[in-house]
Amino acid sequence: MKLADRVNKIQPSPTLAIDAKAKALKAQGVDVVGFGAGEPDFDTPAHIREAGKKAIDAGFTRYMPVGGADDLKDAIIAKMKRDHGLEYTRDEISVACGAKHTLYNISQALIQEGDEVIIPAPYWVSYPDQVVLAGGTPVFIDTDESTVFKITPEQLEKAITPRTKALILNSPCNPTGTSYSEAELRAIGQVALKHDFLIISDDIYERLIYDGLKFANIVQVVPELKSRTVVVNGVSKTYAMTGWRIGYACGPKDLIGAMTKMQSQSTSNATSIAQKAAVEALNGPQEPVADMCVEFEKRRTYIVERLNAMPGVSCFTATGAFYVFPNFSTVYGKKTPAGKLLENSGDFAAYLLEDANVALVPGVAFGADKYARLSYAISMENIKKGMDRIEAAIRNLV
Repeated sequence: MKLADRVNKIQPSPTLAIDAKAKALKAQGVDVVGFGAGEPDFDTPAHIREAGKKAIDAGFTRYMPVGGADDLKDAIIAKMKRDHGLEYTRDEISVACGAKHTLYNISQALIQEGDEVIIPAPYWVSYPDQVVLAGGTPVFIDTDESTVFKITPEQLEKAITPRTKALILNSPCNPTGTSYSEAELRAIGQVALKHDFLIISDDIYERLIYDGLKFANIVQVVPELKSRTVVVNGVSKTYAMTGWRIGYACGPKDLIGAMTKMQSQSTSNATSIAQKAAVEALNGPQEPVADMCVEFEKRRTYIVERLNAMPGVSCFTATGAFYVFPNFSTVYGKKTPAGKLLENSGDFAAYLLEDANVALVPGVAFGADKYARLSYAISMENIKKGMDRIEAAIRNLV
């Protein structure tokens, strides 16, 4: 059977692949510490779960409008006004099966052959592949620890060409955990105002932010960009609802309408029951989110301290999300106790999984081979165990 050429242009999600391998080892009885998955280890709050149960009992189990139920759209509109001072109407809101699906819909509705999409690197693994699937070309702006993994206005200006269709801006960022300040967003926004392209603001980690920092997206800071910005968000990370699969976009109604049209020929509506739960998540008590952030910040502080104490390892102190992105490149060129040469982040990740029973995601998956991503959305007990194992594994290299 000859498959479509597009299949060979992309790779399976490495984060999901690592998580699946770790879970398979656990199923065999291996004590694996998994730093791979990007999902909170907390349960969905009780009041949200109860809303889902009530939706089932009420028979809310049938087809719905493709772009989302009105009550969920209204909850999203209220949230955007309450949290960001931004006003949207129902025809400027689209609900999909998670933020990933939302981003896919954007790329399919917006990007054509020859279009370029600017993506800061390190990047979330699905951004480039979604652009490629739509026929576009990813244009990467490389960042590193020296710029705390943020692009500068000068870098953005240099990356823009007549073919630039969009910029993807993710803050707080997966995989680095870095967050843009209002001043930094304002500077980037001034560059964007001079050029005719769309900004895709991926805000999925907006509530997971630490050190007393205040979240802002580029539309809040530069309101003139509202007509050229689509804000992507969802309930997965903030409310520990990864499996419920509800994401949404707020943006120009012509793009939102096109996204809904594309979705009508793929999934149709997002799950009806999950939409009712999402309404409760956005409108209901927010204390569980604050409690979760307090715990994540404790874990973040501990894991960064441990990593920076390891021989040759450096780790930026993430200010958001639930990831750290340490630089492990000093181990490259060394050999494992079995004599295998470690040449890159993939080799190092394989060594940790096979020899130390620790799963993390190699940085090459995010466009940054010197690094690796570790999620601290796991218990403190497992974080401590994992740090001990990684440190011992590094010291065992020759």
